[in-house]
Amino acid sequence: MTEIRKNIISVITVCYNAKSNLEKTILSVLNQTYSNIEYIIIDGGSTDGTIDIIKRYDDKITYWQSEPDNGIYDAIKEYRKLMVSG
Repeated sequence: MTEIRKNIISVITVCYNAKSNLEKTILSVLNQTYSNIEYIIIDGGSTDGTIDIIKRYDDKITYWQSEPDNGIYDAIKEYRKLMVSG
């Protein structure tokens, strides 16, 4: 019998100083019923406690990074570089 493999769904959150909303976003992703999700967070070097929230869920996040960038489009480009090299 042929094994059926589920497709991986990538969920990417791009954020900067998102302490007030990020935990709700993370929990929404983690509570999805589809089990084959990779969750990636690209943070622009937050200084407001956002990183503490990310670290709280570190064991459930596939990959995250936090470094200064030039805005949301730069963060998306960074994700694309990760996918090409990974």
